[in-house]
Amino acid sequence: MRANVPKGMGGGPQNMQAMIRQAQKMQEDVAAKQEELDAREYEIKAGGGVVTVKINGKKEVLSIDIAPELVDPDDIETLSDILVAGVNEAIKRVEDTNSREIEKITGSMAMPGLF
Repeated sequence: MRANVPKGMGGGPQNMQAMIRQAQKMQEDVAAKQEELDAREYEIKAGGGVVTVKINGKKEVLSIDIAPELVDPDDIETLSDILVAGVNEAIKRVEDTNSREIEKITGSMAMPGLF
């Protein structure tokens, strides 16, 4: 029994090689973009601008600047809450940017382990 393969499907070894080359090119493009994204730096302000968090694309916090007027020894909890909010926003910004930039290369294709 022979299987009928619709036109455009299969196509023999040449089509398969072209698909493999395309996938390899996409993987190289994704790797290059990820390297670029890892090197980026982001600056996020929290608490109305009294805290500034600097983070890189690897989600490593580079610095946290705190406005002097925010430091109240009797209210460490507020300072802690604003720092947590700032760091979480910074991480979210990196993840969102990375996702958008990689999706520009891969489209909506999801191939776990390949990219």
